[in-house]
Amino acid sequence: MNHQPQIYLASSSPRRQEILQQMGVSFAVIPQRVEEETRTHESPEELVIRLALEKSKDGLKRQNNQKIPVLGSDTIVVLNGEILGKPDNKEQSIEMLLSLSDKTHQVMTAVVLANERHIKKAISISEVTFSQLDRNLCENYWQTNEPVDKAGSYGIQGQAALFIKNINGSYSGVMGLPVYETGLLLNQFGINLL
Repeated sequence: MNHQPQIYLASSSPRRQEILQQMGVSFAVIPQRVEEETRTHESPEELVIRLALEKSKDGLKRQNNQKIPVLGSDTIVVLNGEILGKPDNKEQSIEMLLSLSDKTHQVMTAVVLANERHIKKAISISEVTFSQLDRNLCENYWQTNEPVDKAGSYGIQGQAALFIKNINGSYSGVMGLPVYETGLLLNQFGINLL
């Protein structure tokens, strides 16, 4: 068996690792060190693509074999044009969840694959509709510890699935790594999975 990974993953997200394993991709993890900050006049799409690109480039600088592509990815939740990041505390988490209650929001996940010669980008935009939530339900969800490190204060792959009435788009994209778009990028780098 070849011990050289097909790609490097510039993320320590267990969800992204799980999705790559599901896809049959061999990878090694390079934890990313990019400051996730919004710039003035930057659209949500520009932000998520820039952050994925910065993560990919940062990972590329920190590994020896620059022929092997580095995958950078970023996910944001957008409600009426406003970006909902990761909650800082319980109250912020509850407020975020209540703002999503009975509404449709967008989840944008950008994927960038880069090596010494090429940079390829893709974005997945999904629409997620929440059911009606109340404060008590949001407080109970906070106690599961799921919202802590999640954009928009929820993880679709966990108990928050109970809140979701409808998804129009990519389930894996909402989780943090869209399989279809990632597969297309891998293919462009000559990594054929099937």
